Amino acid sequence: MAKFDYDYEVCLCNKVTLGEIIYAIKEKNATTIKDIQDITTAGTICKSCISKDYDFRKPKLSLYLEDILHKVSNEK
Repeated sequence: MAKFDYDYEVCLCNKVTLGEIIYAIKEKNATTIKDIQDITTAGTICKSCISKDYDFRKPKLSLYLEDILHKVSNEK
């Protein structure tokens, strides 16, 4: 994730940034995808940003909620 800025839009539908997702995990104690959705609205419309399995876009997205949650949770 080091190559992405905090203003990188992870959720294109709701325009939720990487910074907002990291904040939800670190400061609001989000521990699940559902928590992130409740706090930020990311992944609540088309769901492509949740994981590669949900991503129907071409080209595929570069960053997913699942990956961010896993990485940031392991850094705590």
